[in-house]
Amino acid sequence: MKTIFALSSGRPPAGIAVIRISGSAAADTACLLTRKKIPEARRAVLRNLYDPDTGEQLDQSLLLWLPAPKTVTGEDLLELHVHGGRAVIDAVLKTLEKLPDLRPAEAGEFTRRAFENGVISLHEAEGLGDLLTAETASQRRAALMMSGGALGRQISAWQDRLLALSGQIEASFDFAEDIEEDETESRQHLAVMKDKIAALIAEHRQFENRPTMERLRDGLRVVLAGRPNAGKSTLINALTGQDIAITAPIAGTTRDVIEVSFALKGIPMRFSDTAGLHESDDLIEKAGIERAQRAIEEADILLWLGQAEEAPKTDGEVLVLYPQIDLPERHPIPEKIDIAVSAVTGEGIDRLQEKLVEIGKKILPKEDEVTLNRRQRQLVKEAADSLALALDAEDMLIIAEAIRQACRCYDRLTGKAGVENMLDNLFSRFCIGK
Repeated sequence: MKTIFALSSGRPPAGIAVIRISGSAAADTACLLTRKKIPEARRAVLRNLYDPDTGEQLDQSLLLWLPAPKTVTGEDLLELHVHGGRAVIDAVLKTLEKLPDLRPAEAGEFTRRAFENGVISLHEAEGLGDLLTAETASQRRAALMMSGGALGRQISAWQDRLLALSGQIEASFDFAEDIEEDETESRQHLAVMKDKIAALIAEHRQFENRPTMERLRDGLRVVLAGRPNAGKSTLINALTGQDIAITAPIAGTTRDVIEVSFALKGIPMRFSDTAGLHESDDLIEKAGIERAQRAIEEADILLWLGQAEEAPKTDGEVLVLYPQIDLPERHPIPEKIDIAVSAVTGEGIDRLQEKLVEIGKKILPKEDEVTLNRRQRQLVKEAADSLALALDAEDMLIIAEAIRQACRCYDRLTGKAGVENMLDNLFSRFCIGK
């Protein structure tokens, strides 16, 4: 396996750029570039870097030599902290590319090697991927929980207990007189474990089509809907503080779903402005209305600008708004509304934002909760189903096999087995150098 290298810090120019080299040729590379022996492990040293072919000095760099296996990839690792100008970075990278045992890293290859070398588990790699794309505080906290191994510790405890139970059951086959006592104890432990797993996946049942991790990663879907000229576009501009949608007194200005991502007090949201709902023979308007109806069905939070009794059905939360209260003809305000707002004067906007944050905190996981993505949730659910089968079975052979099935689900969850087909997709989402 060739040694890989890449720029691991941000795009130049910058004060410092970090170039990471991982693999068996890392030590020789350090000697070639510096014309000196390998530095002491895990101690930063200042060295000149040279082109081995021409002898030209490339830069003066801070070197960190990190021998395997205690590195982020599990391999020998060399870090070059060079000056962050484009010319310096290009010169060093071109020099590395000329060396016979090195090649540029592919997207996510450092993390993939960490996974393949047992430094991190699959769910930790997934958490790291989410951490790299985190844009809000809640996304960052959830990703840190996952990348830090919170789920792995829970799964490891469950798996250790299952393996112990499996061993007891297997042993009981050889000692018939102990079967009844062991079976009772095993069923008690399985019941406790099944309840704990059920609690872990319970948070996802409200939105089966989009688990909590997907809502956290992509943002809560906040859809503004109502009849034409209800003030949806003006309101979305006021809510986000951005000039997102075209506004005009002419009905039907919005004909498509317009989306914008925005964070309210650290909670990620994706606001959608939709076409006004009404009967129309215009083909373009009809297409826009159909898209609006789909957005409403998929909404986590629906902001309905219209009569409460006319609000569409959705699995998400519904807030009935009374907009444009700055206009005289909008008074008196009806009783069956949640919030009255004016995008022009700002009245009610703060209250609406506070309500959105309140709902978001209720839907999204708490800071200390482990959040599952779709793949993880499915495997945990399959493990729970296997435990349910074990509890319902009378034959100890069936119980033993059900426990083995649950353990296989945990192996797939942590990446120990059966995940080859999804690895390329996962690590391709990482940046080069990570």
